[in-house]
Amino acid sequence: MTEEAILCFLENHEEISDSGHFASERGIDHNEIVNVIKSLHGFRYIDAEDIKRETWVLTDEGKKYATEGSPEVQLFLAVPPEGSISKDELQKKLDPAVFKIGCSQAGKSKWVEMGKQICRKVQHVEDKVKDLLLSIQDDKVVGKDDINSLKARKLITLQTWKGYSVRKGPNYAPKRKKAVTDLTRENLQRGDWKDLEFKEYNFSAKGPPAECGHLHPLNKVKDRLKEIFGLMNFEEMPTNRYVESSFWNFDALFQPQQHPARDSHDTFFLQGLFNLTCLVYSSSSSPFLLTAI
Repeated sequence: MTEEAILCFLENHEEISDSGHFASERGIDHNEIVNVIKSLHGFRYIDAEDIKRETWVLTDEGKKYATEGSPEVQLFLAVPPEGSISKDELQKKLDPAVFKIGCSQAGKSKWVEMGKQICRKVQHVEDKVKDLLLSIQDDKVVGKDDINSLKARKLITLQTWKGYSVRKGPNYAPKRKKAVTDLTRENLQRGDWKDLEFKEYNFSAKGPPAECGHLHPLNKVKDRLKEIFGLMNFEEMPTNRYVESSFWNFDALFQPQQHPARDSHDTFFLQGLFNLTCLVYSSSSSPFLLTAI
């Protein structure tokens, strides 16, 4: 078990200097090691420090060539040892991408003679590209010139690796004890609460965000309507007028003359030109004086 491997190792050693090397030596997935380290660190069984380093990893194309061989070698092997093969016939044997890259690289290396008929110029070649890719895959040291060559062909990419160095923490023990979160009545009656290990409170932890401060649905609709009319180049008028002309309420908003919505409002139809003074009451029964001409 991964947790036991870490705790037992620290019992006899001062530290785990590199979680990546620790994982590879024991054949354990490094992601699993990282998860266990985070868990043990949370309960202060261990102290962990971050390790970051840049490493070269294979791209999808690089992984394919590490398994199947480089395009130039695939093309070379497809050419018969004796005689020649037509370009069209050779193209049928290989993947289009492999054929294109293989022709370029094999011709540059002078392994084959290119033309309508393709033939070998040498009888034995080494797949250096595949060997380099496998070396990088196994975390072996590769020369700078070889790295630049593989990088130019987009077979490798630089990746930041993250791991940990681990030491014993203040609560270290060879075996983890299950932390108790609740003190029960049975614990008090049996008296075993003295031997229990209680989980520490984390007073700096943030609680779930409070669901508050939302707009009322009607306010959302109102704001959306205002936005729509604003995009149509309408301008908002003052809202402190309790009585307004039907022109602004209906006609300016392109509402038809016989639209039923006109009857839903307190609409008063007046005939002729005259002076009118009336008392208008708001919803709170506060009187307002209106003078219309």
